[in-house]
Amino acid sequence: MRHFGHIAPEVRHRLFHREPCAFTADSPPHLLAPALGATLYSPATRPRLAEDILKQAGRGVTSMVVCLEDSIDDAEVADAEENLVRQFADLAERDVEPPLLFVRVRAAEQIPDLVRRLGASVRLLSGFVLPKFTEERGVPFLESLVAAEADLPASHGGPHSGGPARRLFAMPVLESPELLHLESRAETLSGIARTVDKYRDRILALRLGVTDFCSAYGLRRPPDMTAYDVQIVASVIADVVNVLGRADGTGFTVTGPVWEYFRVQERMFKPQLRRSPFLEGRADELRQALIEHDMDGLLREIELDRANGLLGKTCIHPSHVLPVHALSVVSHEEFSDAEDILRPERDGGGVLRSSYTNKMNEVKPHRAWAERTLRRAEVFGVAREDVGFVELLTAGLPS
Repeated sequence: MRHFGHIAPEVRHRLFHREPCAFTADSPPHLLAPALGATLYSPATRPRLAEDILKQAGRGVTSMVVCLEDSIDDAEVADAEENLVRQFADLAERDVEPPLLFVRVRAAEQIPDLVRRLGASVRLLSGFVLPKFTEERGVPFLESLVAAEADLPASHGGPHSGGPARRLFAMPVLESPELLHLESRAETLSGIARTVDKYRDRILALRLGVTDFCSAYGLRRPPDMTAYDVQIVASVIADVVNVLGRADGTGFTVTGPVWEYFRVQERMFKPQLRRSPFLEGRADELRQALIEHDMDGLLREIELDRANGLLGKTCIHPSHVLPVHALSVVSHEEFSDAEDILRPERDGGGVLRSSYTNKMNEVKPHRAWAERTLRRAEVFGVAREDVGFVELLTAGLPS
């Protein structure tokens, strides 16, 4: 799979200076973590889940979470588990590569139970999402994950297969009240840091549960505001990145918070989008249409996610996926700056004028940014000099 792999090769060629790379579920973690992109959540109760997964894969989704936790009623858990097992078996019989698939569980004991019940279709599973993660709650989850992987038989790609094993990755969700409350935040963050560092080879990314943060204070951000406008939430995001998102080799990929609002975007925008700004120069018109239809908040939040050190985003509606991916593509200007900074002859440091002649590139302070930018460029690609967000969004919409 690859980002923008669902669009025609000749269109990708027109859009990209460097196209996104291909990857699989067996790719190394340093590639998979940024490649998660917009991670689409789906309740495990959906009766046509296998078909839904393949449909979304055909529209550019590269990672999905099948949820057994907050998205379903407590009384539905047993039926949802049975449905998940059936749908994975159905999916395994189809000769199509699905997105990276994760299961969000409620309790640690669900992990080995589901791995056992999935049988041969466990080969489609990339890991588990661990809710309300703290040191106390997280260790049992991670111990269960390690034990479940160790018990995988050789035919399922486990450690006894004679070759490299498929890892079952973990994606902890940081959303507990202890992390939000000021008096317990530092201690909770330290405990989380100890835990994820101990299990570093299992942690693919850390996810932020901003809806739970807001819930603790009876808050809900309106569609014209971002998570960063809610100061109590913004302060937690900053502290999580401060402790767990450092660029010195100790940090992890931290993904952006969920955006709750949606409309049936495809139906709304199809008339404007088919008058393609890529062909007719109607970019300003489309940008205005996006703003008028409550997308401005989402677009601003995606930009603020990246400015604050987050990469990727939790999504609850397919209409959010393309904006996340389009805004994750590295611009030609960013790429040029990053390459200039990382040239071998610049190892000693110094300051240089950007190739776009509009900014200063200071080699040592900007090195970590440049390295992170090139990692993003590998999985999301580099746009051509005259290609922007609107053109990428337009090209990615389904026919």
